[in-house]
Amino acid sequence: MSMFTRDGIQIRYPDHWQLETIDDPESGGWTMTVTSPQTAFFMMSLQPEARDSGDLSDQTLDAMKSEYREFDAEEVMESICGLPAIGFNADFLTLDTPITCRVRCLNTLAGPLMLMAQVSEYDRGENDPALRAIIASLNVDVDE
Repeated sequence: MSMFTRDGIQIRYPDHWQLETIDDPESGGWTMTVTSPQTAFFMMSLQPEARDSGDLSDQTLDAMKSEYREFDAEEVMESICGLPAIGFNADFLTLDTPITCRVRCLNTLAGPLMLMAQVSEYDRGENDPALRAIIASLNVDVDE
């Protein structure tokens, strides 16, 4: 397993997945994405300009609803690494392929953090367990 660490946030992902990071110097935020050799990917984005995790979840849901015509979402609240997380599970079609997407947002000392795990029907059986393991590996510093 490989590890990504930044701003007190740490996550593990499969060695054979490709990592890409993008910094936003204006907001101080960043986005990291790890992509499987198939269609699955996991994205984690620190968004310090968002008011809180609920605001970030709402912004993400609105953006996805405007992007995809056939979009069904169900709001979800759960605990991730001991922190309250708000978000949604969504199903939609892209290029006639069913897609499952899970978005969770939580507050960290560095700002609101969004987690997104997405996989197509094509490789769900192989990659959904890996996406769940990535999220389960999340560790966030809670002490300054």
